[in-house]
Amino acid sequence: MNHNASSSAPPRRTRGIVLLSLAILGLASAVFVVRRPLMMSAPRCMAGRWHGCYDTFNGVVLMTLVVLPPAALVVWALARVRRAAGVTSAWAWRKSLAEVGMVHGTVPFLWLTMMPGGGAGIVPERVSLVPLRDLVTMGPLGIVGNLLVFAALGFFAPMRFAALASMPRILALGAGCSILVETAQYVLRLDRVSSVDDVLVNAAGAVLAALASHRWWRTTAEASSDQLRPAPTPAG
Repeated sequence: MNHNASSSAPPRRTRGIVLLSLAILGLASAVFVVRRPLMMSAPRCMAGRWHGCYDTFNGVVLMTLVVLPPAALVVWALARVRRAAGVTSAWAWRKSLAEVGMVHGTVPFLWLTMMPGGGAGIVPERVSLVPLRDLVTMGPLGIVGNLLVFAALGFFAPMRFAALASMPRILALGAGCSILVETAQYVLRLDRVSSVDDVLVNAAGAVLAALASHRWWRTTAEASSDQLRPAPTPAG
């Protein structure tokens, strides 16, 4: 019997419970702080009105929080299906959480970045290709927001796809997705500045998030390579 493996399981489980509790507490605290502006959009969002809900920051954040419990239910359902198919419990939960987390954590930010400004379709396209020139004008909130755009993608993508389990690939993924967004803003004339600084900060956010999840996506890559090995045939 491996006493080391059995003794290490409780501390890992306890650490996971503590981290999950801290995450829930942090989310609840953030919601409590911004509850008033979010509630201003609640009547329009609950009525399904586009204007005042889906075209506002408060409305998008509110709907992201509302969809959080169904997203958790989807994670549970996917993990249950994978476990029924013979996938190990830890691997099934990790893959399911990564898939839902990438979508739920990225789509709202993409929605916000693609919201048209007041002069959409009227003002000419604007491009800023000088690095670090727009960084000063972003302000703390702008920088944090840009860091979060592809943070979920950087955090969860290497947990789900072993081919992305390296920092250079996460950097390329974040930069590539950001270039697509900036190009779309320019082509659609959304009254936004297509800036190289947005690309730099978006990519940096993806890399920082990947660093935070490194211990999990590194294990994922190893587990993926193990799954490709042929099962040992019984002797005799």
